[in-house]
Amino acid sequence: MDPQVLIAGAGPAGLMLACELARRDVPFRLVEAAPGPRPGSRGKGVQPRTLEVFDDLGVVGRVLAHGRMAMPIRATAADGRVTLGGTEPPAARPDVPYPASLITPEWRIEETLRLRLAELGGAVEFGTALESFAQSDEGVSAVVVRGGEAETITARWLVGCDGGHSVVRKQAGIVFEGETRDEVRMIVADLEVDGLDRDAWHMWRHADGLVTLCPLPSTGVFQYQASIAPGQDPDLGLANMQAILDRRSGRADIRLREPEWSSLWRANIRLVDRYREGRVFLAGDAAHIHSPAGGQGMNTGIQDSYNLGWKLAAVANGASPALLDTYEAERRPVAAGVLALSNARLKQAIEQNGLIVRSDASTMQLGVGYRGCALARDDRDETASLRAGDRAPDATGLTTPEGERRLFDLTRGGRFTVLTFVATPAFPGLRTLRVVEEPTGPDDVADTEGHLAEAYGHALVLIRPDGYIALISDAGDAAAVPDYLAAIGVTA
Repeated sequence: MDPQVLIAGAGPAGLMLACELARRDVPFRLVEAAPGPRPGSRGKGVQPRTLEVFDDLGVVGRVLAHGRMAMPIRATAADGRVTLGGTEPPAARPDVPYPASLITPEWRIEETLRLRLAELGGAVEFGTALESFAQSDEGVSAVVVRGGEAETITARWLVGCDGGHSVVRKQAGIVFEGETRDEVRMIVADLEVDGLDRDAWHMWRHADGLVTLCPLPSTGVFQYQASIAPGQDPDLGLANMQAILDRRSGRADIRLREPEWSSLWRANIRLVDRYREGRVFLAGDAAHIHSPAGGQGMNTGIQDSYNLGWKLAAVANGASPALLDTYEAERRPVAAGVLALSNARLKQAIEQNGLIVRSDASTMQLGVGYRGCALARDDRDETASLRAGDRAPDATGLTTPEGERRLFDLTRGGRFTVLTFVATPAFPGLRTLRVVEEPTGPDDVADTEGHLAEAYGHALVLIRPDGYIALISDAGDAAAVPDYLAAIGVTA
């Protein structure tokens, strides 16, 4: 069976997109030029919103098992003063199940997504490079090469998740606007360390710059980071890394071992001028590259694919092709905002002679939303705290005939869900949650602790497959639900 979608690149964005298509039974192929999984911790911060995405996909338990939430930071200033922050992680809230970022190596995220993809019947075609493609009104014809043998793949759409040097982006003629700042560099490596505890993320500030050692959960290694100013030695050898650590930490009792992986990072800050060219789309680093300040890049790419996946599946199953136009309309402004945030963090880091790494409300991506976009409809005024386009908040303390649940337990699985506090007619084929005093039927939910009403008000709500509010009606307009779905050509 010919694939509906050809995905180039099996990093976090490509794997997430493949999982989204696989769980909706949309045929695809996922090709990756590299011969196997990529090594390296790379982007090691998973933000709360991304953890919610993983919850919906059914893999958050695996991710949490290999990470550490809200890792403490032990910072040593240039004058030797030591501060320890973040020892008490924030508590979960009824509307936010994951209140802090998680530290875990990026290769663990990719491993988890590959395992989920295999469970869904999919696989990565490693050692298979996209060489060229051409598109028509009907689809895309791409040439891929594996082991020296060329194959032509025909699909309805091509999605480039192939990173900052994206072949897809370049051949589609999409401009990658921004700058490379060679004066802002950093050595990053994964290595074992003797003489240092794993209880915290260790940082030392020095006149020469910052050096950090972060223990990577579920591994025996630390991630080493050292800023490299103009004129400083960027060599990735063990001797240079050790010399930098000795000088900047002022300690001689910490010994580094030979790196398992290393890289010289440069500040390459860019955003595409558009996310789509005909039947070709971009996601992840192929569309936007950020500084690591604030831990936004990998998370934004995963959420690109979370947004695009259900839309491609819907159109493959007969929805209006115009639905795909909302991908760029919703995600490019998010990437622009994230780019501005990470640039501000980078500027602050340079001014303060070291990266600012602690996550806060601005980096958690819980406030990302699509108010005012084509897929957001409501009858609330602008003063309302929750409106269509916003992230659909969680709620605890719900009673169902099967027992106690939280809202995310009931909405998991990537489908449209109706949540109603008012008497409405049936919505055939739609998952419906009816808020009642005493739950008896399979769709009944009792808001035992009042958290659902506190989050949503007594409204009629349609939640999108990606966990954002499509429609919210305080008037309880039941006809608005089928009207909304009909307008975008989606069948329940």
